[in-house]
Amino acid sequence: MGRPSVRQQLVDAALDVFWTTGFNGSSVQDLTDAAQVPKGSFYNHFDGKEALALEALAAYAQMHDLRALRDSSLEPVERLKRDFRKRWKVVKDHGYQRGCFLGTLSSEIADSHETSRAEFARYFDLWSQAIAAVIAEAQAAGSVATPTNPQALGRFVLNAWQGTVLRAKSDRGEEPFKDFLACVFGGLLAPAGTR
Repeated sequence: MGRPSVRQQLVDAALDVFWTTGFNGSSVQDLTDAAQVPKGSFYNHFDGKEALALEALAAYAQMHDLRALRDSSLEPVERLKRDFRKRWKVVKDHGYQRGCFLGTLSSEIADSHETSRAEFARYFDLWSQAIAAVIAEAQAAGSVATPTNPQALGRFVLNAWQGTVLRAKSDRGEEPFKDFLACVFGGLLAPAGTR
């Protein structure tokens, strides 16, 4: 297998650097050092840090894709639980020091980088729509009693998730995730008669 391209090395390094030290806390030099490439090569591949951040975000989205939410071999609510458990494992495996890359990056630069803000909104929308589709399926099957519009529920569940991973960075423990499971799956998305 060949050596990764300089561009790919920069994208891989950016995922780690931006996730660890933040967009504003890292320089082009930090990124090229992490990628082990000459600083001059950065601008051969990217117009600036924002362009690299968006490519790193696309790579993150590909690694954490939404296909599991469409796996019809599982019941809809179980599918959703498994997806959040898988995402929580990433948080836990990093010592609660990393949340969702999309959430982390968007909270840092959405106010100052309009191109990025629009991309963050697009990714959040795709994710909440995927959650909403699972909820609608569960409502149709009668396994979720809440009659609330599934699109609103999808957005709310994703918002709750983003708060969960943010809180985990402060608490450094399982309690935010336990609260998320209890409130979302034990309450909001519970079957009739179990709340």
